[in-house]
Amino acid sequence: MVILIGGVSCTGKTVMAQKLLEKYKIPYLSIDHIKMGLIRGSKYCDFSVTDSDKELTYKLWPIVKGIIMTNIENGQHIIIEGCYLPQEYINDFKPNYLKEIITFYIGFSKDYIEKYFGSGIIKHRNKIEQKIFDEHYMNKDNFIKLHLQVKELCIKNNANFFEISNDYAGEMNSVYKWIDEEVELRRQQE
Repeated sequence: MVILIGGVSCTGKTVMAQKLLEKYKIPYLSIDHIKMGLIRGSKYCDFSVTDSDKELTYKLWPIVKGIIMTNIENGQHIIIEGCYLPQEYINDFKPNYLKEIITFYIGFSKDYIEKYFGSGIIKHRNKIEQKIFDEHYMNKDNFIKLHLQVKELCIKNNANFFEISNDYAGEMNSVYKWIDEEVELRRQQE
């Protein structure tokens, strides 16, 4: 079983992956770590941290897809989280792979971002990892634009999308419940 958690930065993907690791004893991998490992460690890497999220997504996807396929083929479970999961390619897996994959995206509504940008989103951005604050990327207008793009791509590609609109903890509990149900379905199929 592979659990894929996508969405814009600061939505709680890494915190969720950590909690799922603790609950299900399934390791997780951050796509950011793959990205930075390639940038810092490979002289053949043809991208950098200044590239757009879209460009990084399409350069990282073949690697992430290979990791997903290898885990499924080896009968190993893994949680993969990050901003670089292209909604339009997830369903390209063959059915025998798809039945092993739980994919979803987390986003914030425009109203939620406008109401809680400073007090909720930015304040809690470093719960698991210490991220550098980038004022160009981490500003209210950009977050509204990015979350809307993720939502639109999820709708267009029939991807599972959970939009937090008012009560972060309560709405995230609903996401965890959905994950539990999906995990149970996969376990029954084993």
